[in-house]
Amino acid sequence: MDTVLLVKAAIMGIVEGLTEFLPISSTGHLILAGSLLGFSDAKAKVFDIAIQTGAILAVIIVYWQKIHSTVVALPSSRQAQRFALNVLIAFFPAVILGLLFGKAIKEHLFTPQVVASTFILGAFVILWAERRPQSAARVHSVDDMTALDALKVGLVQCLAMIPGTSRSGATIIGGMLLGLSRKAATDFSFFLAIPTLIGAGVYSLYKERALLSTADIPLFAVGLFFSFISAWVCVRWLLRYISSHSFVPFAWYRIVFGLIVLATWWTGAVVWQD
Repeated sequence: MDTVLLVKAAIMGIVEGLTEFLPISSTGHLILAGSLLGFSDAKAKVFDIAIQTGAILAVIIVYWQKIHSTVVALPSSRQAQRFALNVLIAFFPAVILGLLFGKAIKEHLFTPQVVASTFILGAFVILWAERRPQSAARVHSVDDMTALDALKVGLVQCLAMIPGTSRSGATIIGGMLLGLSRKAATDFSFFLAIPTLIGAGVYSLYKERALLSTADIPLFAVGLFFSFISAWVCVRWLLRYISSHSFVPFAWYRIVFGLIVLATWWTGAVVWQD
């Protein structure tokens, strides 16, 4: 396989892993990176979704103790059953709306201009959420969430179908606005990512299987590997970061980055490809 293509796959994997769980939109960054690298055809879009599985593997490893204890306790523990049910409740809105509107969204909204605009809009939501005192939080652990809490977070996650919004940003910041502590919202966002991103990856691979062949295995393997490594580093860092910091710096990053993309597009300094 072309070495240059494998290098592009590695870069895209690193971008995916570093941005998937931060409130800065992995999809948005992948669209922009793919545009700059000339890696934005139909197969590349399947690749972008498939390599999310590598990032999810990192989450599974980091949270393995909680996942394992929950699975083991499912037959007898009401707490484990409630937690698993909450994840499923939060997962289903994205499944339903994704099946209904996913194709239209990909056709019309996957552009650098939309991404840059939602980067900026999302930043102001983060700044608003972080102005609220953490003492106002009523849920301090994922085990204390109700089914209604989970459903609300699941509905908020659907906003992330608009590229540039950020799935993790929508669920974490949305969770905080709905009464979850920063730690509880972040943890639940990670757990919700497991079925959401694995489901999206499997569905995309199955739906677009005609585009793929065994010759693409090295390409996807490289993307998955670098996605996993960079996500593992990022998740561990983020969990330490939120213990004593807010998400405000990410909001300012989104604003600056979004303005740069809009400015370069408007002036023609960068030819962004849809």
